[in-house]
Amino acid sequence: MDMIRDLASKKAAVIFTKSSCCMCHSIKALFYELGASPAVHEIDHDTNGREMEYALQRLGCSPSVPAVFIGGKYIGSAKDIISLHVDGSLKEKLIEARAIWF
Repeated sequence: MDMIRDLASKKAAVIFTKSSCCMCHSIKALFYELGASPAVHEIDHDTNGREMEYALQRLGCSPSVPAVFIGGKYIGSAKDIISLHVDGSLKEKLIEARAIWF
């Protein structure tokens, strides 16, 4: 879990994904559309991917990907991010964390 927390705190927005996950692709596209450049960790391409997935599950990420962290804090999975986007608070969180500037 320390590895996940360390990676999640290195950039304002961090997304843990799998390359074959369509929702992961959609969440990354949403962040790019909002002007953010998140750190993306594709756990299926990482040598520590299996450990990362287990750590994400222990942190309460269900499903394990996409797992989104903003400002070092776990925000949620795809459904949580979409809900935040619809109500307008995702952009606010990204601005507060300085992942985007306006």
